[in-house]
Amino acid sequence: MTAFRKSVRPLAVCLLGAAVAMTSLAASAFQQEGKIIAGSDLTFFPYEYMDNNKPAGFDIEFMDGLGKVMGRKVETLDTRFPNLITGLQAGRFDLTNSSMYITAERVKVIDMIPYLKSGESILTLKDSTFQPKTPEEFCGHKIGSMGATSWLAQMNKLSTEYCVAKGLKPILISEYSTDPQTTQALLAHAVEAQITDAAVARGVVDKLGNRVVISSDTLIYPVLNGFGVKKGNDAVKTALLEGLEKYRATPEYAALLKKYNFQAPTDADIAALMPK
Repeated sequence: MTAFRKSVRPLAVCLLGAAVAMTSLAASAFQQEGKIIAGSDLTFFPYEYMDNNKPAGFDIEFMDGLGKVMGRKVETLDTRFPNLITGLQAGRFDLTNSSMYITAERVKVIDMIPYLKSGESILTLKDSTFQPKTPEEFCGHKIGSMGATSWLAQMNKLSTEYCVAKGLKPILISEYSTDPQTTQALLAHAVEAQITDAAVARGVVDKLGNRVVISSDTLIYPVLNGFGVKKGNDAVKTALLEGLEKYRATPEYAALLKKYNFQAPTDADIAALMPK
């Protein structure tokens, strides 16, 4: 009996140690201890882009500040936008940090945490006779957009349910791998207008001077931007929510929003714009 107890005790200790280790792992379901691995498409100025071979932009600074209050260092993996969700699901990174709009389609496959309010604008060449104020004016015209964006589905729906239904010509939509490639298509007259995030549009105008203009005068399709987290990874989701609450109380957070002239979502915005 004594020998049996002696043999069982080490086994029990091992099992207890394994259980503690598993509990610790579950509580810290990040890729690496002390880090946040974030997937971003670093071609989307001013949200995320490369500056002197380093990630820069609002989302990058935001995540760095968030990581600081969470006690974690942020590592950014440059990933093209259409591959972000599949990369997240495959475990390449802890979250997506890439100005991703929260849509009903996306929340079906990943969890999303809102941190910003945004929407789209329309870019055209300054000397073009085509200066649309709203997407309803796109019927029969060539419109460029970065691939895998939420507004592409809206453009296709508009083309079918508005343009064609009214006997007008459909919208001719051209998709490009990155937003800068879409702008190049606009400059080359391959498309007549570009639809993109409103802040990105302002950045393009600032860079290109008087070659392009924002033809729309109101925010199109107001929406929430959110971090993406793999479904089931509740540890990361909870840690981010707790971190956001702490970060929003800091003067650095307010200064960052002011620096980029961005708008934090209110409770009313979240209630109205989060997919039901």
